[in-house]
Amino acid sequence: MNNDFDALMRSIFFDTGDDEKPKANPDAVSQEEKQRIRRRMETLEQENAKAIRHIQRDQPSTSSSSLQQQKKDSLNAVIRDTQAQLEEIRSHLIQDSTVGQSAVSFHPNVKHLWQQEYTAKRLAAFSGLVQAIQPQVIGQEEYLQGLVIAFKRPFVMERSKDRAMGQLMITGPNGSGRHEGLNAMVQQLALRGVLPSGQIETLDLSLYGEQEDTRLFLQDLYRALQQKSSVLLMEHLESCHPAVRSMVTRLVREGILRLDKRYVEQNGILVEAGSALTPGAVGTLTPAGKYLVFLFQGGWGEEKVADVMGASFLNAMDDRCATTSLSREALEQIAQKMARQLQERAEKSLGFCMDEISTQYLAQYLLTTFTLSQGVHSLSQAAQRCHRALAEYRLREDLPVPCPLSVLPGSPEPMIWFDQPQPRPLFALLPKEYQGELERVKSQLREIVGLEQVKEYVLALENHYRVLSLRREKGLSSSVPSMHMIFTGNPGTGKTTIARLMARYLKAIGALSGGQLVEVSRADLVGRYVGHTAPLTTQVIQSALGGVLFIDEAYSLYRGQDDSFGLEAIDTLVKGMEDNREDLVVVLAGYSREMQQFLTANSGLRSRFPNIIEFPDYTAQQLLDITKLLVSQKGYRLDEGCIQPLLTYFTRKQTENARENGNGRMARNLVEKAILRQSKRILSQPDAPMELLYLEDFNL
Repeated sequence: MNNDFDALMRSIFFDTGDDEKPKANPDAVSQEEKQRIRRRMETLEQENAKAIRHIQRDQPSTSSSSLQQQKKDSLNAVIRDTQAQLEEIRSHLIQDSTVGQSAVSFHPNVKHLWQQEYTAKRLAAFSGLVQAIQPQVIGQEEYLQGLVIAFKRPFVMERSKDRAMGQLMITGPNGSGRHEGLNAMVQQLALRGVLPSGQIETLDLSLYGEQEDTRLFLQDLYRALQQKSSVLLMEHLESCHPAVRSMVTRLVREGILRLDKRYVEQNGILVEAGSALTPGAVGTLTPAGKYLVFLFQGGWGEEKVADVMGASFLNAMDDRCATTSLSREALEQIAQKMARQLQERAEKSLGFCMDEISTQYLAQYLLTTFTLSQGVHSLSQAAQRCHRALAEYRLREDLPVPCPLSVLPGSPEPMIWFDQPQPRPLFALLPKEYQGELERVKSQLREIVGLEQVKEYVLALENHYRVLSLRREKGLSSSVPSMHMIFTGNPGTGKTTIARLMARYLKAIGALSGGQLVEVSRADLVGRYVGHTAPLTTQVIQSALGGVLFIDEAYSLYRGQDDSFGLEAIDTLVKGMEDNREDLVVVLAGYSREMQQFLTANSGLRSRFPNIIEFPDYTAQQLLDITKLLVSQKGYRLDEGCIQPLLTYFTRKQTENARENGNGRMARNLVEKAILRQSKRILSQPDAPMELLYLEDFNL
């Protein structure tokens, strides 16, 4: 190590100055790590020195100028090879977070020579990426190309070593391949040596919805930034608390998150320090060396992101990638791919052998299950259900292994044949899913007094959905029309009752997946401070998916153009209706005049509520019928002496002020009070019939 060539090699490789050893970052490298790096560097130097001496010893007799050129060429080759090895060591240590970016300092001439080869090698790894991933993510070539550009960007453009490798925003419809494309891209880049790991660290920001969740978010963010994965994915940024959203925005905009308190690490967890002078205190968080990826909920575009996150967040994104709605051709390819996978699973795990025609029939069936609200996920769920159905046949029946299996088209489900006399329904052995009690709901609708036009409309929906099912089976367009409704009328006319029955009815006929009724008012949708309304409204929409969202006195959301919170709730509601139009029905209820004014609050409101249903006031006779029904349901009977006085009473009340007297609500209150008075009367008249209500009990 003391000869001239050794000294020459050190002078070429390193800017030695007063030091002959490689320079290290004292803040990032332990003493043990320094020694390990030095030993490896010295070994490489010795190998280079030996190679150079070998070149000198074995040179043929040539002119001095020729020998000098050969020595120079050989020396350059050795330098390049050794430099590549040194860089591999440095890159590996950096990925393990054990040294900093400046751990090794190279001579400028050698560094420039190596950098050309290094850059060419890295850029070549991106070649053909889209073609390699396309079989996994069908129909999203433009999105995949955008991902390639985003991950390639830091290798082409200069970037600060203490900032993120890149900041990427992903939008697009649900079930269109956003996650699949990102996962496939990262795994492929890891296989090609561009990224150290094919794993993605994920933070679901909807978990930090309250002010007290900010500390938990900082702990989780710190942990995520310490992981070896090169990609940190943050989802549902629109649903977190504004304080959390502000932290993320600062991290994106400034490239560093300065903490308002001092923290220390204890057992891998970030905890608040008792004193600002605590050794090893953490005052900042930085995403150095990682890609930050932000994925927003289905249907969001740049305009919506800018409205919620601010233009500064959007402008800080290095790249913006978006999936598009899948074409019919892409859906067919995906269905065929899933059918083949189902065929392979059935053969491998169940011992069923299907032919190609059966696989095509399965693909056609999967296509009929597609919904816009779930996208490809709806096909995946249907394929999983088919596999469970086949597994039940294997579990319950004594079939040979292997067993030939044919799939035949059928309605409403495919038929399967095991070389038996008759084909059988594919899902025959699956536990029956709850479909709602259709006849019971119809019976309850018929029992409702009046509202004949309303009941006729609700019951007609069943025929419509049967036709849609038939159209799907024939491969025809089967788009679901808007079922959002406006119920107008005075209080007590049955709006909430009809909405509740309609939710169960739509579930029973297969129009909705859940059938629940979520009843809310302004207080449930409008936040108390800036940034609170949109997440609050979004959470309500999410809770109502699969059912009916019923907003009573909906016009209270709009209190004029100065009501920014109310307008934000309306905008979020309209967007949620559009994104989930196949699995959500929104019903607005209130007075007729006020509802007409409310529809002017947003230009998209009126067009999204094509069904306006008027609930008329009950007549006196209908109120009497309602009273009789309520009395019967509670286990009582009306004395004949009550009939005419009650009819007269209801006539007078409706004439005076039907809007404020409550209609059906008035009848219910009247019956409940009569029962209370009857209880008091029975205690003083033990021999009186306990099931009979007299006129004196009503106290008209």
